[in-house]
Amino acid sequence: MRFNKLDMNLLAALDILLKTRSVTRAAEEMFITQSAMSNALGRLRTFFDDPLLVQVGRGMELSPLAQSLQEPVREIMVRVESATRIRPHFDPAEDSATFNVVISDYSLTVLGPGLSRRLAAEAPNVRLNLRPQHAQPSLLLDRGEADLLVVPDYLGGSSQEHEILFEDELVVLVAAEGPHAQAEMTVERFAEAPHVLMEPFTGQDSFSAVSMRQAGVTPAKVLSTYVFSSIPALIRGTDRVALIQRRLAEPEVARGGLVIKPAPFDFPLLQQSIRWQSHRNRDPALAWMRQLIHDSVPPRPGGPE
Repeated sequence: MRFNKLDMNLLAALDILLKTRSVTRAAEEMFITQSAMSNALGRLRTFFDDPLLVQVGRGMELSPLAQSLQEPVREIMVRVESATRIRPHFDPAEDSATFNVVISDYSLTVLGPGLSRRLAAEAPNVRLNLRPQHAQPSLLLDRGEADLLVVPDYLGGSSQEHEILFEDELVVLVAAEGPHAQAEMTVERFAEAPHVLMEPFTGQDSFSAVSMRQAGVTPAKVLSTYVFSSIPALIRGTDRVALIQRRLAEPEVARGGLVIKPAPFDFPLLQQSIRWQSHRNRDPALAWMRQLIHDSVPPRPGGPE
């Protein structure tokens, strides 16, 4: 099949070549010989009148044209791959499937236990790959590297389908035997106290950091961590404080040694959303997984979900 004189069979080869920047690795991924892949690259160079892959030292680099083709070609291939995978019906009790879900350790702590139990009970042949948060999570959907994202709603792309999964509020977590447990948590006390801050390895600001900045509060950082779930242990038995999600704080308070104090300034609720590509709206397997994740969210502390 040809479109605009381009053999459509070459699109798959182009996609892999742009990703691997190597004829050898591209041939291995497509299970063809290196000479066949070299032939495909030659035909692509003729069609585009461009070298596409340029020898630089011992490796290959993308030409400017090849760089501009990378995202649109990947989007085309993702749509084709998705269309060919969709089945008209999906029975979780009988059918097999694999889902790649990008999720932060905070959201995983909130809904992971319920999700694991439901998956084991309802879908014995379904495999779930949970992946860490990414600096640009929307790109993982665009490239077909993730089926679903569970991210703060403000991080999602405007072109993606999404639903609010759950909401949370920020509270101040302090040690039960520390100097802040019995005192009123004023803005001044909060700002002057030694803080444990969440600083994602992706380079993004956490929701708590954004909220403090918008409130004009500059915390006195003494310790930073790259995972939300480690914060309570770093507070317990110290004079430190942290601005943390209530859903993460309350189970740790129940274990002892910690106290929740109201935040001394206002901020909007944190909204976690679940996101997917619109061309997969009719995928019954993906719709089932989205619902399973929704059903795994526990009730919001202090009120109905």
